[in-house]
Amino acid sequence: MSEFRPGTDTAFSGSVAEIYDRYLVPLIFQDFAERMGALAAACAPDAVLETAAGSGVLTRVLARVLPESTELVATDLNAAMIDYARRRMDGARRVEWQVADALALPFDAARFDLVACQFGAMFFPDRVKGYAEARRVLKPGGRFLFTMWDAIEANDFAHAVTEALAQLWPNDPPRFLARTPHGHGRPEVIAREVAAAGLVLRQIDPMTARSRAATAYEAALAYCQGTPLRGEIEARDPDGLGRATEHAGRAIARVWGDGPVDGAVRGYVVEAAVPG
Repeated sequence: MSEFRPGTDTAFSGSVAEIYDRYLVPLIFQDFAERMGALAAACAPDAVLETAAGSGVLTRVLARVLPESTELVATDLNAAMIDYARRRMDGARRVEWQVADALALPFDAARFDLVACQFGAMFFPDRVKGYAEARRVLKPGGRFLFTMWDAIEANDFAHAVTEALAQLWPNDPPRFLARTPHGHGRPEVIAREVAAAGLVLRQIDPMTARSRAATAYEAALAYCQGTPLRGEIEARDPDGLGRATEHAGRAIARVWGDGPVDGAVRGYVVEAAVPG
């Protein structure tokens, strides 16, 4: 597995945020957000912190399922994502938005009852440190909920896109999807890192959901232009983004048809707790 690259693997800027939210969120994130929201609501927290909130898919679910009285703070390292997520909220529910690094949270210790992070931990340069920061800001007995993707081979369209781009650049294939989103989802690793952060592991629950898009091209667009994979493509060919997206779309269409397309996504829903 290639080494995580913090300078490029966390670059969600420019039009990436909008494409991410329009195409990638319904493709792979929404079902997991609903599951996370149900778990969060069952905890009946008074104060919730979301880290790595991205374009706000989980934030919107939490805003819907939690009582108005629950404090809801949403953070992300990328200002472009926070700005987009803030605009996407309908304003009916107060959310405190803040640019913040999940590895150095600007909050007092023992402030929150629950910390949630949907598919963000894979982007932490140091996951144990990120988990330890969640523990620090949680009250005794507080819960930490997060999700991780399984290996790329268990996620149909991400795997197809990665294999397709390797055909275009066989000597230097773009490996962002395999390296970062799908590079850390092994239960034994998750358990070891959670324990190293001083948290008590309650469950690692595998979850398989459906990944659907109107066309094969839209599925390819979500990955090629709505994630930091875009930067890897443009680094290899500054004018090749459209060509790469179309090539990946054809690869998806050969297996699942032109559209609507329906594949599998698989990840893990993890629940940990602060002792006490």
